[in-house]
Amino acid sequence: MGSCTDDIWGQSFSLNDIVTGVLDDQGIVLCWSQAAANLLGLTAEEVCGSPVWSLLADGSPGRCEVSHHRTGIPPCGQALLRHRCGHRVEVAFRTVRLGGLSQSVVLALPLQHLASRGQGNAFLRALFTQGHIEVGIHDLDLRTAFTNVTSQVSHPSDLLLGSRVRDLLSPQDAEDAESAVRQVVDTGMPLIGWEPRARAPQMPDQQWSLSAFRLEEPPGRPTGVATMLTPMATRQRERHRLDLLHETSARIGGSLDVLHTSQDLADVLVPALGDLAWVELAYATLTGDEPPKLAGAGLWHTRRAAMASATGSIPSRLLQTGMTLPPMPDSPFLQRLQRGETVLTSARSASEQLGPELSPLFVPERGHCVLYSPLFARGLVLGVVVVWRTDRRDLFVEEDRELLAEIASRAALSVDNARRYTREHRAALALQQRLLPRTTSDLPAVEAAGSYVPAGGGADIGGDWFDVIPLPSLRVALVVGDVVGHGLHAAATMGRLRTAVQSLADLELEPDELLTHVDDLVLRFAEEADPTERDTVGATCLYALYDPVARRCAVASAGHPPPVLVHPDGTTEMFEVLPGPPLGVGGMPFEVTSLQLEPGSILALYTDGLMTLGEQDVAGEVSRLTDRLAVLCAGTMSPSLREIGRSLLSRATEVPPRDDVALLLARTRALPDDATATWQFPADPAIVTEAREDVTRQLTSWGLYHLVFTTELVVSELVTNAIRYAGGPVSLRLIRDDVLVCEVSDPSNTQPRLRRARWTDEGGRGLYLVAQLTTRWGSRYGQTGKTIWTEQSLSPATK
Repeated sequence: MGSCTDDIWGQSFSLNDIVTGVLDDQGIVLCWSQAAANLLGLTAEEVCGSPVWSLLADGSPGRCEVSHHRTGIPPCGQALLRHRCGHRVEVAFRTVRLGGLSQSVVLALPLQHLASRGQGNAFLRALFTQGHIEVGIHDLDLRTAFTNVTSQVSHPSDLLLGSRVRDLLSPQDAEDAESAVRQVVDTGMPLIGWEPRARAPQMPDQQWSLSAFRLEEPPGRPTGVATMLTPMATRQRERHRLDLLHETSARIGGSLDVLHTSQDLADVLVPALGDLAWVELAYATLTGDEPPKLAGAGLWHTRRAAMASATGSIPSRLLQTGMTLPPMPDSPFLQRLQRGETVLTSARSASEQLGPELSPLFVPERGHCVLYSPLFARGLVLGVVVVWRTDRRDLFVEEDRELLAEIASRAALSVDNARRYTREHRAALALQQRLLPRTTSDLPAVEAAGSYVPAGGGADIGGDWFDVIPLPSLRVALVVGDVVGHGLHAAATMGRLRTAVQSLADLELEPDELLTHVDDLVLRFAEEADPTERDTVGATCLYALYDPVARRCAVASAGHPPPVLVHPDGTTEMFEVLPGPPLGVGGMPFEVTSLQLEPGSILALYTDGLMTLGEQDVAGEVSRLTDRLAVLCAGTMSPSLREIGRSLLSRATEVPPRDDVALLLARTRALPDDATATWQFPADPAIVTEAREDVTRQLTSWGLYHLVFTTELVVSELVTNAIRYAGGPVSLRLIRDDVLVCEVSDPSNTQPRLRRARWTDEGGRGLYLVAQLTTRWGSRYGQTGKTIWTEQSLSPATK
C-alpha cells in the first residue's frame, strides 16, 4: 500500500461506486459490500474471515506502512488488489475507526474513476473561469443554478441565480429560445449554434450563438440543462479569417507568373481586408533573380507590380502599376519592414515618415489607417504588400495585422516559387534558343525559314528542333526532330542530338546511314539515364538531303511525320516516305525515298505539335495543312516563307499549343546546266595534261581567269593521285555558283590523308598543296568509290 494522497479524495464521485469493507484489529474481513464483490469478482462468503492481505496482488503485508492503527493499515493511500480472473485493480482507500469498537471501515474507489473525474472537474473549472463563452447550469424549470455570465450580457452572476434562460435574451427571441432549450430537456437532443439576440445594454446589436445540452444522472434521468452563449463577433471574425486564408490558398499560387501572382494577392485583400491594396516587388524578383539584401534609406530598385481598389478605379495621384519607386527616406516603419515585421500605423504617421514629396504617391486622400507587410520567403525580402482603409470607418486592429502577416507569408512563398520558375524557365528557353539555328537561311540549294513555338505560350519548353546544314558541292541537309518529354532535360537532349546530326552530316552520309548512327547514339543516352527514366529517352527525326545539281531529294524518317511537298504550280502532296522506327529502338533499318524536285518547290517539314493546333484528328490536320499550303502558295506572287510560316502558326499565338511546334519551310533552287562541267578519263597518266587543258578552257569560258592557275594545280594533283592509287575510270566535275567546286571521283574506297612531308621525302606534298590553294577540301563515299572535292572563293565582281 502506498502513502496517503488527500488530493484524490478532493474529487466528487457517486456513492454507488464506493467499495466498503469492515476489518477487525487483526485485519480479518468481517463484512464485504456488493460493490466490493463486483469490483474483485469475490463474494462476501469467499472473503469474510480471510485476512485483508490475501486480497493484495502480491499477497504480502510487508509493503504496508504501519501506522498507529493496530491493524497495520494506514489511514489512507493506494493499494494494488487482485481480481478473481488474475488481473490487477488499483484503488485509493481510506480507513475509518469505529468509535468504541475494535473494528475499522475501509472505503475504496478505483483510481481510473478518480482520474476521469479529475479530468472532468478540471475541464469544468476551466470552462467556468474563462470569459469568452458564457456558461449556465439550469434546473428542470430552466432557472439558473450556476453561471459565469458577466455584466457584459445582463447582470453580475450573483444576481442571475434563479433567473430564467429567457432573461438573458432580447424579447423578440426570448420565447423561441426558451422553447428550444425546453425541447432539449424533453428530448435529450442538443441544440447547436442557434443565433438569438442577447439582452446586452452595452451592445444592443450584439449577436450571440446559443448551444444547449441536457444533464443526466445514471440511468439517464434528466437533472437539468447546460447552456453556452458565444459572441458572434468572435465567431464572425474567426470565420472571416478562415475564409480569407482559404481564398488566399485557393487563388494565390495557381500561376507561375510573378505579376499574375501579385495581382491575385491584391485582389484577395480588397475588399476583404481593406479598400485599397498594392504589391511592390524588387526588379530582381520580376526577372527571376534573388533580390539584394538592402538596409536603410535609398533606392530600393522596386516596382509597383499590382494594385486593387474596392471602387474599381485607382486614384491618379498615387504611384501607378508598373512605375518605379523613388528613393525612400529612412524611417522606423521602414526599418521594421526590412527586419521582416508587419507594421500597423495611421495615415498621419505614414505621411510624416514619408515626407511631403512622397506622401501623395503613397497615401490615398481618404486613407486613415494602413498595414505594411514584407513578402519574406526563404530568407529573402521579395517586396512589400500594402493595405489601406479609406471608406471603411473601422480601424485596423491587432488581429488584422496578424492576419495580413499570415497571408503575406503564404503569398511570399507563391511569389518566390513564381520567381524561381521564371529564372529556370528563362535559362531553359535561352538554352534552347541558343541551340536552334537562325530562323532564315539563303543558300545556293534552298531558301529556308524555320519557326519554333514552345508549349503553353512559352510556359513550357520541349525538345523540338529544326536545322539547315550546308554541305559540300552546294548540297544541303534539312532536318526536323522531336525529343520525347518537355523541360530542360529535353532541351539538353535536343542540343546533343542536333550537334550529332551536324557532325554526321559533315561526313556526307546517306540519310539512312546517318539515322542509324543517331539511333545508336540515342541508345547510349538511354544507357546513361537513370534506370527509371530509360523508357522515356527517345526521339523522332526526319532527314532530307537535297542536291541542287541533280535536283534530287533523298529523305529518311525515324518515326517522324512525312513532309508536305508544294509544287511550283501550287498543287500539294504528301512526300511519301517509308517510315522507320523512332530513334532509340535499335536494330531496325531505315529506308531512303528519293524524288526529283522542280526548282521553286516548297518542302514543309514539321513536328507533331503542329497537328495539335486544330480540333481534328491527325489525318484531318494533315489534310488541313496541305490545303492551307495550297492556298498560301497559289498564284505567281506567293508570300515569303516567313509569312507562310507565320500564317500556319497563327493559331499557336491565339491558343497556346499543348505541345511545342517546330516548322521548317524550304524552297528549292537548281543550278543551270551551264554552271557545271563533267569529264571522264581513263587510268592513264597522259590524260593529266588533257584534264588541265579542259579545266583551263572551262574556266576561261566562265570568265574565271584568276582561278585558272590554282585550279590547274589542284586538278593535276588530284587526278594524278587517283590514277596512281585508285585506277580508272576517273571523273572530273566543276561546279560554279558562289564558290568554285572541283570534284575528282575514283573507284577506290581509300581515305586520303593529309600529312607533313619531311624535307628529304620525294612525295607526300600533294594534298598539303591542295589544302593551301583552296578554301576547304574533303572527301565523301558513294555507292562505288569516293569523291575528293575542293572549294575556292569567287571574286564578288565575277560571281
